[in-house]
Amino acid sequence: MAKTSSVEKNNRRRRLVDQKAAKRKALKATIMDKNVPIEERFRAQLKLAAMPRNSAKTRIRNRCEVTGRPRAYYRKLKMSRIALRELGSLGAVPGLVKSSW
Repeated sequence: MAKTSSVEKNNRRRRLVDQKAAKRKALKATIMDKNVPIEERFRAQLKLAAMPRNSAKTRIRNRCEVTGRPRAYYRKLKMSRIALRELGSLGAVPGLVKSSW
C-alpha cells in the first residue's frame, strides 16, 4: 500500500486540474493564436506561468485504484500488475485466469 499522503497529494492535483482546465485552455489558445497582438499573447503567457504548477495535467501520476502503487499501472484497468494478479487469483476479474504449469 502506498503512502496515504502521496495518494492524497495526487487527488488534490486531480481536483486542481479540473478546476483550472478551462482557464488554462483559454490562455493557451490566446498564446498560440498568431492573429492576437504580441503584447496580449505575452500577458497571457505571464498569466499562465503565474498559475499553480499542480494545475497542469502532466503533473498527475497514474496510480492503482486498489493500492495506490504508482508503477506497473494498466490504464485500461486502472490498477497495478500486483493488484491485478491478486484479484485474478481470487477470481474477481472476469475473463482473467492465472496461468500455471
